[in-house]
Amino acid sequence: MQLKSAINDFVIKFANVNGTGSASANGMFAKAIFRMGIPVSPRNIFPSNIQGMPTWYEVRVSQDGYLGRRGGIDMMVCVNPQSMSRDVAEVSPGGYFVYDSTKPLDLRLHRDDVEFIGIPFTEICLHEYSDARQRLLFKNVIYVGALAALLDIDFTILKDLVEDQFKGKEKLVAPNIYALELGYQYANEHFDCPLGIRLEMGREVAKHISDFDQILMDGNTAAALGAVYAGATVAAWYPITPSTSVIEAFDRYCQRLRIDPGTGKKNYAIVQAEDELAAIGMVIGANWNGARAFTSTSGPGLSLMSEFLGLAYFAEVPAVLIDVQRAGPSTGMPTRTQQSDILAAAYASHGDTKHVLLFPATPAECFELTIKSFDLAERLQTPIIIMSDLDLGMNEWMSPPLEFDDEHRYDRGKVLDGGALEAMTERFGRYLDVDGDGIPYRTYPGAHPEKGAYFTRGSSRDEYAAYTEDGQAYVRNMDRLLKKFETAKTLVPDAKIKKAAVHTDYGVMFFGTTASPAYEATEMLEKENIPLNTCRIRSFPFNGEVEQFIQEHKQIFVIEQNRDGQMRRLLINETAVVAKAKLVSVLEYDGLPITARKIAAVMRSHFNSANVTAIKSEGKLEELSQ
Repeated sequence: MQLKSAINDFVIKFANVNGTGSASANGMFAKAIFRMGIPVSPRNIFPSNIQGMPTWYEVRVSQDGYLGRRGGIDMMVCVNPQSMSRDVAEVSPGGYFVYDSTKPLDLRLHRDDVEFIGIPFTEICLHEYSDARQRLLFKNVIYVGALAALLDIDFTILKDLVEDQFKGKEKLVAPNIYALELGYQYANEHFDCPLGIRLEMGREVAKHISDFDQILMDGNTAAALGAVYAGATVAAWYPITPSTSVIEAFDRYCQRLRIDPGTGKKNYAIVQAEDELAAIGMVIGANWNGARAFTSTSGPGLSLMSEFLGLAYFAEVPAVLIDVQRAGPSTGMPTRTQQSDILAAAYASHGDTKHVLLFPATPAECFELTIKSFDLAERLQTPIIIMSDLDLGMNEWMSPPLEFDDEHRYDRGKVLDGGALEAMTERFGRYLDVDGDGIPYRTYPGAHPEKGAYFTRGSSRDEYAAYTEDGQAYVRNMDRLLKKFETAKTLVPDAKIKKAAVHTDYGVMFFGTTASPAYEATEMLEKENIPLNTCRIRSFPFNGEVEQFIQEHKQIFVIEQNRDGQMRRLLINETAVVAKAKLVSVLEYDGLPITARKIAAVMRSHFNSANVTAIKSEGKLEELSQ
């Protein structure tokens, strides 16, 4: 058997039981690698049940700085007998299986192509601890200590992490360090450490990371901080996985940054509504009054909010909604990730509606695009929906430090204040297209004692907000809203285009968290002489770059995490795609983030099934019939 051998390039997965305290120990493991200056991307795969169900934690170590899931497991650390048969089967040939050897391993689980490393975690805990809860918790810390020896983790860094984690609870520091030492010493005494897969500090800088001035942060926290920097003072919400932590983080930041230093009074309002309908209603009301307000939710909440989103679209009231997507429909899989709300968000509500969507791919973009969403909402006087997902929202990602331009000034859009209203000689028309961009002027309540007042309604009206069922007035209004949507194309974030080193007629399109594995997959295929141009979509409506990218290519793979190819459908609906066959779906919808190997395999298979070999010749991609 040839065992896996690699430095700073492997995938390790932990198999635990939910509710046993394993999450903090697994997080410590990932952070230790990060502090060694080695690129790492952890993912928590947990059930919706509170306790007793299998849970996994996958850590990708990549010296090249790939942050998406690769596919394949090089080491499994299994401390859950319930899932052991499944966990053994998941290990790649030549990999390692670390397990609790307090009881003998079932011989039916043995594999000749995997190295089994038995460590008696339970026996060690029974010997060292009399308290049942301590035995449960410290077992996790012991296996982290063992991995420090097996993988060559700097033990000093682990000690520093323990001290940081239990700051203010110093009496817990020594017992946790002792538990780490128990595992570390056992592994050193019984195994040849380090293994073939190991860690090494001070290697070359990752090619996909310009420097290691990085932070570990989840997207929900970054979005919450973005809302603070965007000037949001009102949040209304109803708890739902996986978006709850957006508002929780916003609350934490507001308690530090939204308190009046003179009076000690709060300069913000966070309201937990009775349901999602009430939450979005409060957000619309607050924005109508001139505040910057937002909510966060997931698929089921988006469904409930759709009628109010239609009201905000038709009455032209700003609003920001952060949709942290999960697996649907209905309750679906609440703790699994998907990109399955695309069409529901783009066309939310009945009738002819089109909403502006933003697609962040990193925590830094969650921060950046949340700030931008508030400016866009007020400039366009419409809801802006940020399309995050569970993978981005709840997992920690390596990210450049968040940046904010102190010279940035909020774009409040076309708002007439008292002075502007006083100077007006013409009649104020709330829904008049004065500038030809489809965006009318609005006023805040009480801006002027006599001028600028209007009735906000969800029923048909004319340019002066007066109720009417006249068909022509309705058509003028709907056409103006469509013109405003065209204006949005000039304001939303541009797509990111990356050309292959040689000419090719084939391209790849993706968005959000599919970006990291998609870029890696295209590099895999490039090494096989299959060059591909890439387009990362960052917004809807699609701007000129997206349209041009589609026109320039013979065939395009569209990578997304849903069953029905929703982004592909949206591209067909909203662009001039001549033939549906031009867009080929690459899909994943099992609730786990798509892997680079899966993407590469699907695209490679497509080239093979088309009986085409892609080669580089004289700087061009040629097609040769086999």
